[in-house]
Amino acid sequence: MNARAHGVNPWLVLVLVCFAQFMVILDATIVNVALPSIQADLGLSESSLQWIVNAYALLFGGFLLLGGRAGDLIGRKRVFLAGLVLFTAASFVCGIATGETMLIVSRGIQGLGAALVSPAALSIVTTTFREGPERTKALGVWAAIAVGGGAVGLVLGGFLVETLSWPWIFFVNIPVGIAAFFFSLRFVPESKDEHAHKSFDLAGATTVTAGLISLVYGIVRSAEAGWGSAEVLGFLALAVVLLVAFVIIESRSAEPLVRLSIFSVKTVRGANVAMLIVAAGLFAMFFFNTLYLQRVLGFSPLEAGFAFVPFTLGVIVGAGVSQKLVPALGAREVPLIGLALACLGLLSFLRLTPDSSYVTDLLPGILLTAVGMGLVFVPITLIATSGVPVDDAGLVSGLFNTSQQIGGALGLALLSTFASNKTADTLSSVGGTPTEAQQSQALVDGFHVAWLGSALLLGLGAVLLFALLRRRDVVAVAEGEAQPVAA
Repeated sequence: MNARAHGVNPWLVLVLVCFAQFMVILDATIVNVALPSIQADLGLSESSLQWIVNAYALLFGGFLLLGGRAGDLIGRKRVFLAGLVLFTAASFVCGIATGETMLIVSRGIQGLGAALVSPAALSIVTTTFREGPERTKALGVWAAIAVGGGAVGLVLGGFLVETLSWPWIFFVNIPVGIAAFFFSLRFVPESKDEHAHKSFDLAGATTVTAGLISLVYGIVRSAEAGWGSAEVLGFLALAVVLLVAFVIIESRSAEPLVRLSIFSVKTVRGANVAMLIVAAGLFAMFFFNTLYLQRVLGFSPLEAGFAFVPFTLGVIVGAGVSQKLVPALGAREVPLIGLALACLGLLSFLRLTPDSSYVTDLLPGILLTAVGMGLVFVPITLIATSGVPVDDAGLVSGLFNTSQQIGGALGLALLSTFASNKTADTLSSVGGTPTEAQQSQALVDGFHVAWLGSALLLGLGAVLLFALLRRRDVVAVAEGEAQPVAA
């Protein structure tokens, strides 16, 4: 239901849901700079430490589709509010955690809450704003929040750890979550698929959620156990079996969780495939640039966080420019330009050495990549969410968020493996105990492989976007005249 019909300013609705989305995105990165402090305080092993990050990603990626469809069926506002409660309560438990089990389990529950909040928030935005200039502006703000939140998380995390203590990276969510809940309860209008039956596709929900969790788990474990290990191969095989079973179930279900015919919509199919690949490259860029700053250039966590502030500003600039360029150049052409700029930015990192300067060597590439990605996210989100029935807003939002999370996990796991192997090869060629300088060079050699891989992934994303979408497929998106497609 449109916000204006309820006498509510749609821009107030946008502020509220973006506030919640910012909290969710923030939490995906804010914990990274606190890991050494958490490890020392709770006495965690290296293998346990990684699950503080992975538990969140695992349940977030695994339950996104379920969260998106639940919003369509039982109400997007209800699911959004339920996710806020779950996320905020889990944040409190994380902050008071006294051991690794308590912290890891509560981090997983945070991820589940995020999986309810994120697709519901995006579907609220797409049902609140009519297709055209208003929705383009709204999604420009959404894109800046989605990408910028990760960089701000690094700064805020470093500040809280250095000035207070690590539990405050979780406690900071509590007032934000409470405020977002009560204001959203008052001002966000309810909407759902009025034509859907109330039956729930339990078999489909079970197989797709278990399949995605198995896939993400296998990808995450590959970095430590290796791609050829029985554990990783077993979970990847299980994921294939479960996801094939899901497709079979959905094709026969009267009320499917994911109506497979939605993929016959070219804009949905093209945008999701492209985003899967683009996210694989972008997530890895964040990870390896943070490592380069701290482990090679010697930045503190807070300094490393501030080093990414220009990335946030660049994304905001790019997102703003894209709103003007989409009507003039086209919804497909603008992200192609953005991906080309981002590729150039990533390739510029190949010049970096252990003695490089942040300002003259790293910053130009960060800015180029940031502006490029700002040009990408608004039109890609428009393409993914335009021209589909309003009743499917939660479904397409869940699909789009899932593409980002699964793509990011896959890309990071792949490039981490390649980078680690290159670093190990460089060190083994040294002979004897490597010096500190040789260790730094080995790390940079590995990062070069990862940066090149990230650039190639973004280039592949551009090729797929060009191949899967024709200008005529998205011309209505650029003109704000996209009509719902019967799917």
